[in-house]
Amino acid sequence: MKPTKHVSPGLGAQPVDEGRTAFRVWAPQRRTVDVCLMELGGLRYLPLERAAGGYFEAALPVPVGALYKYRLDGGDAFPDPCSRFQPEGPHGPSRVVAPQKYGWKDTAWRGLASMKGQVFYELHVGTFTPEGTYAAAAAKLPLLKDLGITVVELMPLHTFPGRFNWGYDGVTLFAPCAVYGEPDDLRRLVDEAHRLGLGIILDVVYNHLGPDGNFLSQFSQGYFNPKYPNEWGDPTNFDDGEAAGPSREFFIQNACMWVSEYHFDGLRVDATQSLYDASPRHIVTELVERTRAAVGSRGLLLIAENEPQDVKMVTPAAQGGNGADGLWVDDFHHTARVAAQGRSEAYLMDYQGTAQELLSCALRNSLYQGQYYRWQKKCRGSPLLHTPPEHIVFYLQNHDQLANTLRGQRLQLCAGAARARALTTLFLLLPQTPMVFMGQEFFASTPFLYFVDHKPELQKLVHKGRNEFLSQFPSAKQALEEGHEVPVGEASFRASKLDWSERERNREALDLHRDLLRLRREDPVLSAQDPRRIAGAVLSKTALVLRYFGTGQEGDRLLLLNLGTGMDLDPCPEPLLAPPVGKIWRPLLSSEHVRYGGLGAAPTLPEAGRMLIPGQSALVLTSDEEKTP
Repeated sequence: MKPTKHVSPGLGAQPVDEGRTAFRVWAPQRRTVDVCLMELGGLRYLPLERAAGGYFEAALPVPVGALYKYRLDGGDAFPDPCSRFQPEGPHGPSRVVAPQKYGWKDTAWRGLASMKGQVFYELHVGTFTPEGTYAAAAAKLPLLKDLGITVVELMPLHTFPGRFNWGYDGVTLFAPCAVYGEPDDLRRLVDEAHRLGLGIILDVVYNHLGPDGNFLSQFSQGYFNPKYPNEWGDPTNFDDGEAAGPSREFFIQNACMWVSEYHFDGLRVDATQSLYDASPRHIVTELVERTRAAVGSRGLLLIAENEPQDVKMVTPAAQGGNGADGLWVDDFHHTARVAAQGRSEAYLMDYQGTAQELLSCALRNSLYQGQYYRWQKKCRGSPLLHTPPEHIVFYLQNHDQLANTLRGQRLQLCAGAARARALTTLFLLLPQTPMVFMGQEFFASTPFLYFVDHKPELQKLVHKGRNEFLSQFPSAKQALEEGHEVPVGEASFRASKLDWSERERNREALDLHRDLLRLRREDPVLSAQDPRRIAGAVLSKTALVLRYFGTGQEGDRLLLLNLGTGMDLDPCPEPLLAPPVGKIWRPLLSSEHVRYGGLGAAPTLPEAGRMLIPGQSALVLTSDEEKTP
């Protein structure tokens, strides 16, 4: 049967009308490509036609729901590299999906126009709920809305091998993982977020693919570029030879698919420092532009993870940058973790956890902006001094930084609840954009570990590699040498699932997070995120003050953090501690209030030039009219 000439410009299998599907795949070194239909009566082969640029394409009489693979050169058959669904995992057949048939209810949703005012919440679908499904995650979204979250960030959903995976071993990039549900279940999750007024973005991984179930090289070696280093596998190709064009198109169409077919409000792009591209137009710049064009006037947020903290990521394209909206900055996490735990080892060795470091992050967005970095034996960072703070994403915990520890323990278990409350108060009131990791808001006791489900031989290799990674921390190396086990399989996956009964049992921590986010959202001074209206000073090695200046009748706000023992500032010469003329400081919030699980310690407000600041606490004060008797 001769196929019709109607061909979709998009990659993969796309229904064009009732009973017909357009197929398009890039396989430049192959002589023939056939669609191998898996029907009740057996296999049926329908040939694709060779087109320009190494593509094969045709519109064929194949209905929605059909299962298929691509047979290459009359030999073996493989899943579609752009499959929209892999119901049996990455080694199984692809399924034809019709995204246009889903009845969206979010037609009034206009997307996310700005980073200003956003509060992100990172979650892993498989461990966020006991069920580990899209539907179960959707049922929890009202709790996040009530907390004060504005944007949900899903860890990667690319199809992976096995029953569970922490997300960064995806191999079929266009297919949301079947372990969590059907494609329309994911659409319903996005729809529910929008119904509640929540934005929702997706973490995507374009610098490498996982070690099992990746069949891209069967279609073309041009998807990969071995001339660049990559610690996670073969680096993807964005600049090497003629193959770079189709390879770039593959990844860009993937980004566009998530925001158009699933209505995501943006993407968090993993490890952009490993998206090697020496071409005149960097792949991140093109990806940002094309995804925005894919949704028209709807607002999108594009967030870059970038280990060197390169300011170019959030510099507009017109000024020579990549044009992303947000940049993950590890510096704040690293110094806060050292402050919390007192351990400065491995990639934390260049941090001391002092009040000066925390204050510098608050006022200047990051610590390393070009200075020498001992751990890497080179200079690190770029100037973020003048970047508006809403474009900088801070976090006390995230998937990497929890899983990169021996036990994956949460902050309050490592640092103690009082110190965790104090750091949380600072974190959620900084002008930078905060990101909360799932369960952080109720001091979840469950860890978040690295977990994968590979074939036994590969699982052993991954386990060995994970132990080697953890051994960069001398304390972890000693534990491993003494026989401590760090499982990477089902035990770690089960242990990482949130226990939602803790949300009620740990009500005090939840109340602290909710009240801080309400202050961040509703207080006219704390919500400004204007670095010109914030000043700070170091009070000791473990204590600092931040002053937020109001305008008009708003008054000023004072944030005091003391991670050491109680301080008696007598004398009290720091000018930022002085209230405005004719006013006094009154307490707005104390991290040690009994309502939040604290000991009830309260500040002694300035009197006769003296101020007492309790230890292991954070205080928020507001200037108020001095009442005369």
